[in-house]
Amino acid sequence: MADRNIDDVDRAILHALQTDARNTSSSDIAERTGTSDSTVRKRIQRLEDAGVIKGYSADIDYGASGYPLRMLLFCTASIPERGELVPEILAIDGVVSVQELVTGEQNLLVTAVGESDSDITPVAQGLLDLGLTVADEVLVRSHETTPYAEFDHRV
Repeated sequence: MADRNIDDVDRAILHALQTDARNTSSSDIAERTGTSDSTVRKRIQRLEDAGVIKGYSADIDYGASGYPLRMLLFCTASIPERGELVPEILAIDGVVSVQELVTGEQNLLVTAVGESDSDITPVAQGLLDLGLTVADEVLVRSHETTPYAEFDHRV
């Protein structure tokens, strides 16, 4: 779905879902956008089908759930292989996300969580076993997100 196919109603839907998908109904969004409930549901389905909405997930506080260590591992992979390695990296116990970077020597950013260093060491070993170079490791103190402001244009 090209950007030109996403209008202000779609942006309002995306903002509402980013803000609180669990507690926001299609009728709530319809009221905000001046559209019908069925229009919102159809648009959400279209956004899902187009891959704009990739899924719905819980925002977990890993520290509060007993896994206080969050580590960013900056890795280097060969350019032809980096995208192909993502599923294998995600399969490593403790890895919660992988980002493919397109500039710089470090072209994969892997996020891992655990209780202690002994949980992160096997992650690093798993990355090495896949042929990656771990160029840097960063311990994260906190991580917060917010909905993308450009989606908050009132219709």
